[in-house]
Order: sequence, then C-alpha cells, then structure tokens
Amino acid sequence: MSKIYELPALPYGYDSLKPFLSLEQLSLHHQKHHAAYVNNANALIERIETARQAGSAFDVKAAAKELSFNVSGHKLHSIFWNSLAPARGGANEPQGKIGEEIARQFAVFDEFKKEFTAAAVSCEGSGWAVLSKCPETGKLHILQIEKHNVNLVANFNILLALDVWEHAYYLDYKNDRAKYVQNFWSFVDWSRAELTLAQ
Repeated sequence: MSKIYELPALPYGYDSLKPFLSLEQLSLHHQKHHAAYVNNANALIERIETARQAGSAFDVKAAAKELSFNVSGHKLHSIFWNSLAPARGGANEPQGKIGEEIARQFAVFDEFKKEFTAAAVSCEGSGWAVLSKCPETGKLHILQIEKHNVNLVANFNILLALDVWEHAYYLDYKNDRAKYVQNFWSFVDWSRAELTLAQ
C-alpha cells in the first residue's frame, strides 16, 4: 500500500485550551472525529488501489466524493489545530507581516474580526470559516467551506481556520455557536498564520 495519512499530534496538551475548549471536547474532536477522516481516507485509498490492481470496477463518483470529503476534513483539521494556542492574556491581535496585511486589506483588525466572526456564525449547517490568501492576486479572503470540501479552493493558502461543525463545540457550548466563536479569538495562534502568509 502507498503512503498513508496520519493523525497529527496536537502542538499542546488536551487541557491547554481551557476555558475555550475542555479536555473532553478537545480529546473527542481530535481522537474520534479527526481520526475518523484519516482512517476513512486511508481505507478508501486502499480499496481503490486494490480494485485497480485487480481490474475490478468500482463506483468512481462515490469514491471521488468520499475521498474529497475525508482528505479535506483531515487537512482542515490539521490547520485548525495549528491555528490555536494556549491563551497568553491580554489582547490577542496579529503582529508582524500578518498584522500589517490585515490592516492594509481590512483597514483595522476589529473590522477583520467582525467579518470573520460573521462568516463563522452564519455558516449554514456544518462547515468552516477560514482566512485564505490567493496566490494569484496576493489578496486575503475570508471564506466559508461547507462540509469540508464544498467551496474549498484547493490552491489557496489557508492562514487561519475555525471549525464550526457542532462536533467542534457542542459539549462545551451546546448550540451557542456565537459564544464559541467569540472565545476563539483569545486562543488564535497568529504566528502560524504569519508563517503561512510567507508561503
């Protein structure tokens, strides 16, 4: 079998993001939900490769859709974990190049924060709010990505990702997505966004 996807270790402990996310919420999200996308993608790739080697027919449409969903879920979750860091106290605003770029394109950080929050809160059903950079124009865009792979622009660099599927917050916030998004801002790791901006 070819190289497989792997569940990445978190860059912090399961109890490091309190009170934004409890140990139980973070553990469940990482060990069950993210792990499921990794395992499903690997199992599907193995089934596809086996069918190809045997010359057997398989449902290409279903396989392509399922693979897109699970690989995108794995990739977005990996970005999400790296978009977070334990709270440092005080205002958590971007500095350096990422701060300059947000100020240049959104005028002030509060306007960016308001737009990103609105995208996250208004995402219909299950999905993501992301800050991305278009490699063609260099512009920053706030996008909604529904169901992992719908509206995902594959060649855009994603600088910041927020999972707004209910499984990301329900244990801690029930159906109060707005409060979850509000608390997210104290735990953003802007250093990771800065690194991605330079790519």
